[in-house]
Amino acid sequence: MKQTDPAADPYTPHSGDRRWSSRHHDLHLDYRVATNRLDATATVTAVANEPLDKVVLDLHGLSVDRVDVDGVRAKKVSVGTHKTTVTPATPIAAGAEFAVHVRYRGAPRPLRSPWGTLGWEELTDGVIVASQPIGAPSWFPCNDRPDDKATYRIELTCEAGYDVVANGELLGRDRTARGTRWTFAVTEPMATYLATVQIGRYRTTTIRGGDVPVTLHHPADLTTAAKTDFGRVPEMIALFTDRFGPYPFAEYGVVVTDDELEIPLEAHGLAVFGRNHVDGAHGTDRLIAHELAHQWFGNSVTLGQWRDIWLHEGFACYAEWLWSEHRGGATADDLATEHRAGLLEQPPDLVIADPGARDMFDDRVYKRGALALHALRRTIGDQAFTVGLRTITERHRHGTVTTTEVVDAFATAAGSTPAAVLLTIGPWIDEPGVPGLP
Repeated sequence: MKQTDPAADPYTPHSGDRRWSSRHHDLHLDYRVATNRLDATATVTAVANEPLDKVVLDLHGLSVDRVDVDGVRAKKVSVGTHKTTVTPATPIAAGAEFAVHVRYRGAPRPLRSPWGTLGWEELTDGVIVASQPIGAPSWFPCNDRPDDKATYRIELTCEAGYDVVANGELLGRDRTARGTRWTFAVTEPMATYLATVQIGRYRTTTIRGGDVPVTLHHPADLTTAAKTDFGRVPEMIALFTDRFGPYPFAEYGVVVTDDELEIPLEAHGLAVFGRNHVDGAHGTDRLIAHELAHQWFGNSVTLGQWRDIWLHEGFACYAEWLWSEHRGGATADDLATEHRAGLLEQPPDLVIADPGARDMFDDRVYKRGALALHALRRTIGDQAFTVGLRTITERHRHGTVTTTEVVDAFATAAGSTPAAVLLTIGPWIDEPGVPGLP
């Protein structure tokens, strides 16, 4: 039986390798929408955390034609269903920087997982990539850990007539013999699961009214409704900037697919919605606020282990309540009371500080996390609470965070101690019962 790395994340024990860390990914993708054919190269620049006689990459269901390490053909390449193990011609010393160049191809398909299908997935006429938590290897070789954050250059060529959206700044769009080549650069460290490519026949609209550029990509027939529904995004950015600190990226993009989607999805600097989330009447403002808030909590400030998922979802859920309060709807107090009552009707068998892999995305993680934050806000007051939020995003900008570090940030903001903060939020995150609100 294959042994699991004892340092691996227990929620995703077969993903990633802590013996090395990525610094930069340079992806060149040639993709045919009509046939779901991908021909690609990836250069991963990395550093060895310990001596390496092998480099293990996460890559799922794609054929590898050649691998070079620092410009020299690998001594041996072993390709499995989920892993590609590379033996370099010369072992890599601890602390050394190295580059792995992989030429690969195939028909990318999503991974099946306890959380559904993840990664590269065909739409009716295009592609969606949504990889949380382990779908990134469906389309590029990587070290698939949430704390393995790196910069990226993504170049994708596909048939003319399609629009391509990916993370980061669009550097150029050029006609080639193969169609249209789109090039993007991500200059902030990005987790592998947040890397994305979206392909479809989209119109592009600029949403005006704020300091952060907001670009909306949508089907032509949804132009009016989409502009209405996402027209408040600049106001949301202004609110969250006031509460959470400066928006962490240069711009914000929204993609509305022509297909319906079960839920919206966040990516680094982007959010993806289905056409069913657009009604032209602000019917999904709550979801729009939630995905936007992930740019701070999830995409810039990222968990290091999946057990801490409440640090993404609890904070984004609470952002929904802040938006409702800001717009004159139900207050955070009202929503806290409502959702606490809902939790009382559900089994008290989930500890959100360690919910277990299968229950990572249970709605109780979202609501209990938000309630923990609201209990803290009521205890330490609005000013200290906002300072705590901003302290988290400043201290851990484009990095990773733990529950302990979040508690420390709120303690600093409140002029208190971590133990005192835990007296308030501990019953919500470390225990399965439903405590009362302060």
